[in-house]
Amino acid sequence: MNIIIAGNGKVGNTLARQLTEEGHDLTIIEMNKRVLDATVEQLDVMAIQGNCASMSVLREAGVEEADLLIAVTNYDEVNLLCCMTAQGINDKLHTIARIRNPDYTQQVAEMPGTFHLAMTVNPEKQAAQELERLLKFPGFLRRDTFAKGRTEIVELRVDSKSKLCNVALIDLPNIVKCKILVCAVLRNSQALVSNSGSFVLQEGDRIFVTAPTANLTLLLKNLGIMTRRVRRVMLCGGDRIGWYLAKLLEKDNITVEILENNENRCRTLAEQLPRAEVILGDCTNREVLESENIADCDAVITLTGLDEMNMIVSLYATSRGVPQVITKLGRSENTQLADSLKLGSVICPRELCSNNIVRYVRAMQNQTGAAVSVHSIADGKAEAVEFLVDETTKNCDKPLKELKLKPGLVVAGITHGSKTEIPSGDSRFLPGDTVVVVTGGRGVLHQLNDIFA
Repeated sequence: MNIIIAGNGKVGNTLARQLTEEGHDLTIIEMNKRVLDATVEQLDVMAIQGNCASMSVLREAGVEEADLLIAVTNYDEVNLLCCMTAQGINDKLHTIARIRNPDYTQQVAEMPGTFHLAMTVNPEKQAAQELERLLKFPGFLRRDTFAKGRTEIVELRVDSKSKLCNVALIDLPNIVKCKILVCAVLRNSQALVSNSGSFVLQEGDRIFVTAPTANLTLLLKNLGIMTRRVRRVMLCGGDRIGWYLAKLLEKDNITVEILENNENRCRTLAEQLPRAEVILGDCTNREVLESENIADCDAVITLTGLDEMNMIVSLYATSRGVPQVITKLGRSENTQLADSLKLGSVICPRELCSNNIVRYVRAMQNQTGAAVSVHSIADGKAEAVEFLVDETTKNCDKPLKELKLKPGLVVAGITHGSKTEIPSGDSRFLPGDTVVVVTGGRGVLHQLNDIFA
């Protein structure tokens, strides 16, 4: 497909990497020449320096022949004007805009005929929703939801004291006492996707487990991972993610404390979040953290704009015995570094946003049998893809043990209506079912039929 990306910041760069790997023809529009040159050196893309909302710049970028335009500059107004101008030139063009301002989001929803957007994305709001979900199950490093919330892939770390350490997959049912499937293992920065019962889990592994949502509490209990209801959360940094998250946690009756070192931002937060406690202070200052009783928090979430600062504060929170620590990283390349440190759960907003857009791109390519959702797991080295089974799907109503699947993938879950099944060799899928596939291979799964050898 011919795709234009307007804006080459964090989200734009992540998207460019993912979409070039999938073989799309990309043109990037960016005002900053230095940033643009760096991307051109790394990726096989066309580059245009200029204002993406300008008609002449869009024409130079080939908007008349483009299939999709993704506007992800740092300014909502520019993104909206860019998409509207592009649509005016090419009315067959699909457009996606990043919109952070809640007022604009409401306007787009109420005036769809004016903006003609195929999709809007908000990385900060998405990250806040992910954080809320993590707080509900403190024992997991990460949670990805499929089949309208009925199936989940959760991440756990195997340490020396874990009941899973040195256990073969075939012996797992005796320990967890509920139906689960280990669909991927991250070991020494390599993603291993195997359904072999002889595979042995080792200390230091990060494992990705498929389970029906109803089994998650039982899984944690049987692994001896004690969880308690989160009642008090400290947010280190009062950015947009913090604002969205505080709004969500207010509805959950969770006490929220926000540490922010910008006085004007503190005033704004205090006015807009009357139920939150907003403190003017430097979250990297130990005395400030101790004066706010960090050790008594149920969870600490680091949300400053600097990855290094977030890492330092998270390490300190862990050393003070905070039960749940979550670290925001703006650069996905830092996740490998984070893996060697005790940072608790790690979220990367731009990856969450990029995954949503990639799913839409794949759906455009394959109107039939396209992915319903796409989740990058294991530090981007594996993917969990959700498909809806339809009349075009091959091998319906055949046992999985009789199917020849491509190497490096596993069928991780099948949902029949309201019932979720962790697959065995005798499992089958039928039209109308939802199938979750985890792949560690380099090939992209555009549709469910791509899994068959």
